Amino acid sequence: MKTIAILGGYGMTGKSLARHLLTNTNVKIIIAGRNFEKAMALADDLNGKFNGNRVFATRMDAADKASLLAGLKGVDLLVVASPTTQYTETVVQACIEAKVDYLDVQLDVNKLSVLRKYEAQIKQANLCFITEAGFHPGLPASLVRFAAAEVENPKSAITSCYLNMGKSMPYTDSVDELMEVFKDYQAITFKGGCWTGAGSYDYRPIDFGGEIGKRTCYSMYFEELTLLPALFPTLNEIGFYISGSNFITDWLITPIVFIGLKIAPQRGMRPLGKLMWWGMSNFSKPPYMIQLQGEVRGELAGKPVISTVKVSHHDGYELTAIPVAACLMQYLDELTSRPGLWMMGQYCQPVRLFSDMQKMGINITSEIH
Repeated sequence: MKTIAILGGYGMTGKSLARHLLTNTNVKIIIAGRNFEKAMALADDLNGKFNGNRVFATRMDAADKASLLAGLKGVDLLVVASPTTQYTETVVQACIEAKVDYLDVQLDVNKLSVLRKYEAQIKQANLCFITEAGFHPGLPASLVRFAAAEVENPKSAITSCYLNMGKSMPYTDSVDELMEVFKDYQAITFKGGCWTGAGSYDYRPIDFGGEIGKRTCYSMYFEELTLLPALFPTLNEIGFYISGSNFITDWLITPIVFIGLKIAPQRGMRPLGKLMWWGMSNFSKPPYMIQLQGEVRGELAGKPVISTVKVSHHDGYELTAIPVAACLMQYLDELTSRPGLWMMGQYCQPVRLFSDMQKMGINITSEIH
């Protein structure tokens, strides 16, 4: 029986992930974080709901290597579900030293740089590290891999996201992590067989169908997209696009956030994050949900077709945790380890990933037309 520790396990994503792992696997779970009382309270609650007393608690601080090493004893894999990217190097060093596999649910350019710095050591230690897990990043490359497998000679692969949780979106430290994304925002796309230059951006209308309809969406770059040209050499267009939120947030608050983070990148992070959260919570209109979709244009029997896959849920934390749980189900079923540094969009077999996600409550549809 494997043991998985979740750093930040009493946070919104961590709690949801623990619940899905307990429901769908036989792993032992360790709820870890700086606040032992919160970790213990959640462990007791989960043990009351799931048979087997499989949940434990420990104090673990991402900034303290000694506490990490102590908490990783007897652990097979550490899931980092806390907004602690500034301590990535400490966490990575501890996992390598403790011989523990790793998965993170974080988005940060600097985190990727640290992981790549240790890539050779990770492989040499025969460890499996999975990064960029969740729904975005995490699912865009898998959406393309799933849709592109249904057509011949795929030419265009456009992924997009409508994200609107309204007042149901609680303020958490994860909003600070979103501000880190704004600090290092990239919007490059793949056009004409090559990536556009730094500072470039694109926008286009995307039809999400149903209640959402057409929305103007803006390009956003995820590292996992760089895997796709090698997998599908006929692709000449690749991009991820995210829809606007509302007029006030898009055209007033967002520019303030960008400027504010340039002027005060550290001190401005929390107040600007709260401003962004306030705008998205109070000015957005229904439908309140999150939908990702992949649209691949190619051919079937010599005729042009479009293969589309849509993934949706009303809760952003569930839509983050469920893909991670589905990824870990594949990790747990591996008969032999796959050592090295992987992105979730590269690691997972997409057909099984979406099948397991659907069983856990995510709405998934696909069609070719």
